[in-house]
Order: sequence, then C-alpha cells, then structure tokens
Amino acid sequence: MDLTVGAIVEGKVTGITKFGAFVALPENKSGMVHISEVASSFVNDIKDFLQEGQQVKVKIINIDQQGRINLSIKKAQPQEPRQQHERSDRGFAPRQPRFQQRREGAPRGRAQQAPKDPSTMTFEDKLKAFMTDSESRQADVRHATDRKNGSRRRR
Repeated sequence: MDLTVGAIVEGKVTGITKFGAFVALPENKSGMVHISEVASSFVNDIKDFLQEGQQVKVKIINIDQQGRINLSIKKAQPQEPRQQHERSDRGFAPRQPRFQQRREGAPRGRAQQAPKDPSTMTFEDKLKAFMTDSESRQADVRHATDRKNGSRRRR
C-alpha cells in the first residue's frame, strides 16, 4: 500500500497527548492526528474520542520534508450534507445585497431613491450607490457617537 497524500488507510492508535494522537500505519510508519482533526465538533479532551489500541480510519493530509505524516480522522469520514436552514419557517426573508434592499421607514439622512435593477446597473452605478449608502451610515454613526459623548467632533 502506497502512503500518499489523500489516501485513506487503517491504523492503530499508539499514543495520546493533549494535542493529538499518534497512529501506527502500514509499512511500519506512524503519523499524528492533531486534536483539531479528530472530530467535526469541538474536542476539549481527545480521550473522549480516542483510546490507545483503537483501530481508526485516517486520511493522509500532509507529508512534510522531514517525513512526518499528518493525518485526519474527520476527513476520512463520509461528509454529511450540510443542512440548509429554512429561513422562511422563522419568518426571515433571504438576505439581499444592500443596494437591492428597500427600506420603507429608513432613518433620517438616507437617500430615498427607487432601487434600480442590479442586472442593468454598471459597476460605476453600483459603486456610487455603495458609497452613498456608506457615507450616510458613517454620518449616522458619527452623529450618534457625538451625542453619547456629549461633545462635538473637532476637525
């Protein structure tokens, strides 16, 4: 069996440390699984997931110039498809870019222009809309900050 990057092999846990586990591989080689590569969830104590002598399936993720083999248990597992959160169930609408959003009761100081169709907007139009919105937001933040501090901003 050829030990190359990307190969999935069986190994036996030979040692456990606070930062990872050492695994004996075929061809009398050994590699290390870093604690971040043990499980897809947060691992506080590696001993909760692995024991010495346990057989594990690992994926070779790197072999450095000194011949050290970095392994991953979580990448050797079949990937579960990520669940898409249904925002409509919670009453949220899908997020749109800021230049597409139209606010009915926009705070003072914001330009109330009819939104253009983004597919027909040129880059310059999009940049202008972004800059206008950004400057307006910064002015609002400065105004709120000045009020909280009880002083005027000096230039």
